Formats: sequence, C-alpha cells, structure tokens
Amino acid sequence: MRRRSIQSTSVASSSSRHLDPPTNPHPRRTLDWVPIIWHRIRALLQVLVAVVLRKCWGSVPSRPGSTSYRESAEDDHNNTSMGDLDRLPTDVFVQVLKLLGPKEAARSGLVCKSWKVLVSDNRLWVFFLTHGKHPFDTVVFAETHLRSGPMMYFDHSQQISFMHIFAERAIVPGAIIVDGGSGYCKYGWSKYAAPSGRCATFLEFGNLESPVHSRLHHFFSTIYSRMQVRASSHPIIVSVPICYSEDTEAARASRRQFREAIYSVLFDMNAPAVCAIDQAVLALYAARRTSGIVVNIGFNVISVVPILRGKVMHQVGIEVLALGALKLTGFLKELMQQRNINFQSLYTVRTIKEKLCYVASDYDAELRKETKRSCEVASEGLFTLSKECFQTGEILFQPHIGGLHSMGLHQAVALCMNHCLAAEVATNDGWFKTIILAGGTSCLPGLPERLEKELHKLLPPLISEGIKVIPPPYGTDSAWFGAKIISNVSTFRDAWCITKKQFRQNSRRISGD
Repeated sequence: MRRRSIQSTSVASSSSRHLDPPTNPHPRRTLDWVPIIWHRIRALLQVLVAVVLRKCWGSVPSRPGSTSYRESAEDDHNNTSMGDLDRLPTDVFVQVLKLLGPKEAARSGLVCKSWKVLVSDNRLWVFFLTHGKHPFDTVVFAETHLRSGPMMYFDHSQQISFMHIFAERAIVPGAIIVDGGSGYCKYGWSKYAAPSGRCATFLEFGNLESPVHSRLHHFFSTIYSRMQVRASSHPIIVSVPICYSEDTEAARASRRQFREAIYSVLFDMNAPAVCAIDQAVLALYAARRTSGIVVNIGFNVISVVPILRGKVMHQVGIEVLALGALKLTGFLKELMQQRNINFQSLYTVRTIKEKLCYVASDYDAELRKETKRSCEVASEGLFTLSKECFQTGEILFQPHIGGLHSMGLHQAVALCMNHCLAAEVATNDGWFKTIILAGGTSCLPGLPERLEKELHKLLPPLISEGIKVIPPPYGTDSAWFGAKIISNVSTFRDAWCITKKQFRQNSRRISGD
C-alpha cells in the first residue's frame, strides 16, 4: 500500500507539472483549462479507487461461484479499517465520491463497512439524481407515486433508497412515445429531450371510411418508418385521446374497443410491450399530480376531465365544450378580415394567434386601453393587431362575442367541481381544487390567472378556497412529457406495460365471460 501511495503521489506530481498553463496575454482564455484540470483530477481519483479496490480484491480468484471467492469477499468486506485512509474526513470523502461519479462511488462501497455506509447514504444519491438528466422533483414524484403502476399504491412508511432507485432507473429500457393529440400527433424516443416529429392524429389518419384496425396499422407503420425503428425493438406508450366521454354502457364499450384495437394492432406488429394511457392523465402526471381536474383545450373541443388517483372519473362527469382552438383561430380570422388585414392561409392566422394573443384579466378595462402588438410571419411580412389581441381569447369566457352558443370555460369548470363535491368519491374534498391546463391554446398568457379569478367569483367559498390553476408545464407537449415520466420509472416495464401474452389471456377471459 505504501509503495502504491508513493506511485500515486508521483503521478499526481507529474500531472500537476503538466497542468501549469503557459503565460497567456488573454486571461479569459485560461477558462479553457478548466475542463482539462477537471478531467485530470477525476482520472487521479479513479486511479486512487482502483488502487484501493485492487488491494481488497486482488487476491480473490476470478470464479465468482467458488467457496474461496465468497470467503475472501466476506473477510475483506468485514474489514472496517483502511489504515491511513480512515483519517480522511467524512465530508471530504463524500466530496471525492461526488467527483468520481455514481459508477465509481458504487464500487467504493465494496471496500469496507465504513465506506459502504457512506456510499449508501441517501444524500449522496440525491446529489447524483439532482445532477442527472431528469429534474429531481420529477424523479421523486415518479418513484413515490407511479412506481406501483396505475393502481397508485405506495407504502410511505417504507424508507426510499435513492441508491437502488438510481441503479434501477439506469437500466430501464427506452420507449417510443406516441401522443395522439387532437390537432396533430407528437412522437419520439423517451430518451430525447422533446418529441422528434409530428403528423396527423390517428383519429384522422388515412381514409376515414376504412376500418379502425386498418387506419391504426397505417398510422403506427408510418411512425415506425419515420423514426427508423422496428416495432419489435422497444416498448411503446400511446396517449389515448379523450373520446366517448359519457358514462353510459355504450360509451364504456366504445372506449374499451378502441383501446383493445390499439393493443391488437401493435401486438400484430410485434411490439414487445404496450402501455396505453388517457391523454388527460398524462397531462396531469406532467404537472406532478395524480388527482385534479385537467382542462384540455383541444383542436375542436374543450374537455374538463376530473381525475382521482390516476383514474378518469367518468361517473362524476366530463364536461365538453365546442370551443376548441379552431374556433379561436376562426374568430381571429373574422376580426382580421373586418380590419382588411390580408393573409395567405389559416396557418398564418394561427401563427399570429400564438404570437400576439392573450387573455385579459379584466376585459372591460382592457377595452379602454390603447393596445397594439406586432409580429412578423415568415414570407408574409409584419402584422399589427389592436383589440383583436385579447378579444380572441375572450370567447373562452364570453362565447357569445364570437356568435357561439355555449357556456364559458369557467362555468364548465365550476360545474365539474360541483359534481366532484356532490359525488363524494373521496374523503378529501381538496382533490379537485387543482386545475391543470393542457393543449396549445391553454398556453395563452393570462389564461390561468383569469380562470382562477372567475372561479373565485362564481363558486362559494367552501369550494373556491384553495383553488390553484396550473399552466401547461410543458406547453403543447404536456401529455408527451407525462408519458416520458412514466417511461423512466424504475418499474416501467412490469408495472405499466402489458405483453402480447397478457393481452391474449385477458381477451380470452373476457370472451369466456
């Protein structure tokens, strides 16, 4: 050990000589040396750990199954002293482990008992998870609420080992995510930072007169082709759009048949495992919630969906308004035509809506102001709007302004909350007071604040107290990111997916009943 310590010191001395930077007339360029210094410090620390591990395991036979291996491993592991290394302060040693990274830190736990205790400390692995690919609060939410799958059961009395969670998440296979959407579909690889492509939704794909099975097959084949992957290579998560929302036997049968058609098509294409989840539920998970009301402003309609512990409460009632994004775009088009503002297509109007429109906190007060906003649209030039900027979004609360015969968004949400309270489906009446917005139009600035304000005016204090309206956490891609959270849960494959064998067995059981 002494000789190897001298060797390590000589390596460090040699390396430090090489680290002396040359004279630099430009001090800012010395920052270029930071990655080099970091890399060499990390390499030296890895050498140190390698030396210690060789000391402990060097004499152990290479056959893991042999008796001598087990005895030697037990003897070395029970050794609680590392000589001079025991003098290293604990906080310094923990900093060394952080610099080494999770892989080398885990290996260090094999040295002795005292090192194992330090390595298995939750605080160390919280550090690694915090500096990982995913936000730490999202990891904690996923591993405490979604680990058991759709049943949402978690034993909070059980101590969480972040070291085990880190190890399990590291080996979770990636998945293909397909968010059906209502205006267009988003798809991509779960390890990507965002969806990699968009296409028409499977509700609109292909010939509308073709059988659903044929259209779904065409839809998924197109996505696999665009992603250049084989269907058999990865699990797939499918976001199921909100449809057949009534709580009737016919609607329940239609929802079941549509979901089974998705499973059947994907298993016929040899997908190894499939997870199909309601789009509104995924938007809820993206906001790190398992209960609440999701207000999804889709392409054609607005759906107000109550969800309790990850389950859509059809028995409570889903409110549907004919006030989708297309209505807002059409209304802005009419306002622009009234002012003789020329444009080439509806796509131009939609782009202007996304760039300039907002929801006023006080509509009457906003009318008395001088408003003027401008934006540039590629190949069409500069567009300037006035009151149209906030009149467009106002039809969400006053549909009659746009000639629509419908209740306002705030009235639909209030109605849903009243139904949730009357249903008494949970002992905690606060589960429905969290409202999550989803869909592209829900990204309009000012919408969360205005909706919360209108609900406080409309509802009695018993219900309105504690209401919180949350804007879309990931903009138009909230459902896709909700699926991404599920795909990285340490128990994803076992808790959330079903295989072809399980699907066939379940189908036979249902048909036998």
